[in-house]
Amino acid sequence: MMPTLAPDLSVRVGSLTLKNPFMAASGCFGYGVEYADVVDLSTLGAVVSKGLFLSEREGHPAPRVVETPAGMINAIGLQGIGAKRFVAEQLPELRDRGATVIVNVCGTTIDEYAEVSRIVSDAEGVHGIELNISCPNIKEGGIQFGCSLIGTHDVVSAVRKATHLPLVPKLTPNVTDVASFARASEEAGADAVSLVNTFLALALDVETRRPKISNGMGGLSGPAIRPIAVRMVYECQQAVKIPVIGMGGISDAHDVLEFIIAGSTAVQIGTANFVDPLIWSKLTDGVTEYLTRHRIARVADLVGTARMHADEVQHAK
Repeated sequence: MMPTLAPDLSVRVGSLTLKNPFMAASGCFGYGVEYADVVDLSTLGAVVSKGLFLSEREGHPAPRVVETPAGMINAIGLQGIGAKRFVAEQLPELRDRGATVIVNVCGTTIDEYAEVSRIVSDAEGVHGIELNISCPNIKEGGIQFGCSLIGTHDVVSAVRKATHLPLVPKLTPNVTDVASFARASEEAGADAVSLVNTFLALALDVETRRPKISNGMGGLSGPAIRPIAVRMVYECQQAVKIPVIGMGGISDAHDVLEFIIAGSTAVQIGTANFVDPLIWSKLTDGVTEYLTRHRIARVADLVGTARMHADEVQHAK
């Protein structure tokens, strides 16, 4: 009897082929090199860097993180070393480690988004750009574009002209209809969209009656947001033809499968990294076991196979 072939875990995002659908989410995996002695970076679908502006950025003062029931709120403020230092200091090791690198690009103006994208696109070892237009923790740039359909279209269009790499705008959930922003991104030339970024949230110290983090409000992530994120992924996958990369509270292989069935071509793991840095092999084993048990040859064949009631599907469209 011939042995059963292992399921094919590779997926395509634009022109980029990932060896599996598991991506380390921006802001939760450092620049990737911080985890390199614990995780074989070459085994991941991709590593998404911390957000990069043109220049270095200090971020917000401490305290910047607070734990919540089934999640956490953060207001790091997109602290980072800047695009040029990343290319000079971090990218060489990522290349040597065999990582597939997607750079999370930030900006306060459209020109800055375009310039950062040009810098990283010219660097050897960068495979794609995730356009951060959805961070809820800074007042300038970013979220201002991500909460405006015109702003989203304009910044994606500008970066599309600045790079040949696969371009993936990261969408905010802090809007009424996230699918319309996916459509605006697709029309502007995006190769995929990723979602969701964190939900704007507030935690108060009842003794002092003041916020628990210095910025006041921050972004909620973790398992608490997962069902909402799955719903938004489903809505976007119904609205666009480009791939959707899903994230939001993924803690195990079951969660990965839920996102994929809802419409995610690939998924990003964020908060769970802080709980279990060795989660990656468990996700691979769990998804492989599921595909084998259901006799599904390719994980790509599972994408968007949710069996919704007809009236719900019509409402989502």
